[in-house]
Amino acid sequence: MRVEDLLRHSARRYRGKTAVICGDGRYPYEWIQDESTRQANLLLQCGIRPGSRVGICLDNSIDAIVWMFAVAIARSTFFLVSPQARPERLHQLMSDAGATALIVRDNGQAAIRARHDPGAAERSGEDLAALVYTSGSTGAPKAVMLTHTNVCAAAASISAYLENTADDVILCALPLSFTYGLGQVMTAFRVGATVVLERSFTYPLTVLDTLAQERVTGLPLVPTMVTLLLRHGLAERQLPALRYITNAAAALSEDKIRQLAAALPDVRIYSMYGQTECQRATFLPPELIEENPTSVGGPIPDTDAAVVDEQGRDVPPGVVGELVVRGPHVMRGYWHQPEATVQALRPRADGNLWLFTGDLFRQDRDGLLYFVERRDAMIKSRGEKVAPRAVEEVIARLRGIAEVGVYGVPDELLGQAIAAAVTLEPGASLDAAHIRRHCLANLESYMVPKVVEIRASLPTTATGKVNRIALLQEAVS
Repeated sequence: MRVEDLLRHSARRYRGKTAVICGDGRYPYEWIQDESTRQANLLLQCGIRPGSRVGICLDNSIDAIVWMFAVAIARSTFFLVSPQARPERLHQLMSDAGATALIVRDNGQAAIRARHDPGAAERSGEDLAALVYTSGSTGAPKAVMLTHTNVCAAAASISAYLENTADDVILCALPLSFTYGLGQVMTAFRVGATVVLERSFTYPLTVLDTLAQERVTGLPLVPTMVTLLLRHGLAERQLPALRYITNAAAALSEDKIRQLAAALPDVRIYSMYGQTECQRATFLPPELIEENPTSVGGPIPDTDAAVVDEQGRDVPPGVVGELVVRGPHVMRGYWHQPEATVQALRPRADGNLWLFTGDLFRQDRDGLLYFVERRDAMIKSRGEKVAPRAVEEVIARLRGIAEVGVYGVPDELLGQAIAAAVTLEPGASLDAAHIRRHCLANLESYMVPKVVEIRASLPTTATGKVNRIALLQEAVS
């Protein structure tokens, strides 16, 4: 199955049904099919060939969805770029992808604005559906290659465990340029559901109103969104249609999970783990979240996962190791980066290629997985390795904490000193000394932050994670 088949099948089966709600517009499946086909023909007339890469620099909009499917129908490969990207970043991505065209907004309309001549279009093996650029902290772009099988397999697996049907209405305020946002469209289109597309999460009260007005059944979130919704009166809202909430990109603290469950006692909460390289890897069945609030569960359908040592061997329950994943949704590799591909996709004893995620996990005796930390995020202080997330979890349990980011800063004596930056809930009266005392009472001494800073806000990535790199850069600048 190809990406455009997700649209084509729903357009044929659910004729007249609204596929996308965006602003004041309501767009049926067959309209999107017709418009995407028309734009695909325009691409071909402009010289776009099978295997070409086409950049789409549009915000969350019906235009972005139409052009994604248009590129797929034209047998080319799309990659999405935030319209907030700086010109030098956009140029860098266009150059890296060897893009033939760029779709931008011109006088309010989406149109082909730029043409490039990268030479012959590249085709090898199965056609690529998309390049997804990771949000890494280095300046060098790194594009994940997702085939049509990758995208469609992920949509099938996710819709299976979320029990999605054509009756679902999914609100997406996540950027389509990231797989968590893109996946909402692909999953909805696979089952004939409706997507309510929000341009951003800038106005939480507006999102709450939309949840009620459109009788939304599915709501994908990241931790910063959860914090904002709780702060803006989620518990007081009547949302009888809401069936489930998902969380990915970064883990929710145990306290936030309990607050969310208390605010929406009849809503199923799915804690999930994924990364761009595999879109989604694990999920925790909602009935297990009360007893295992910090777990991200087990493998999604049609997926294998294991926790392994440096030699790729399974480690016993309770031992920290690297998570490896295998399944039809795992990327083909990194665009034009064979060495990085070989490091990420490696064979194990079974002879199959597995994705080595670079993320540290542990597994309990029931097979449930627990995220520990990114391998490259570990702090080395006093000769000990400290997982920032372990410190963040303890600080997050303190009532009055809204968000927390823990990072290591250079220290002559310690190697790295542990620093914590936090924001507070409205009305909270915590100070740095109080937070440090809480850490002293609940952490090993070498894990206690040397510095605690209370801020009005924390820098975040486009996917809603607290940006530790930005915190470090601010600290050392």
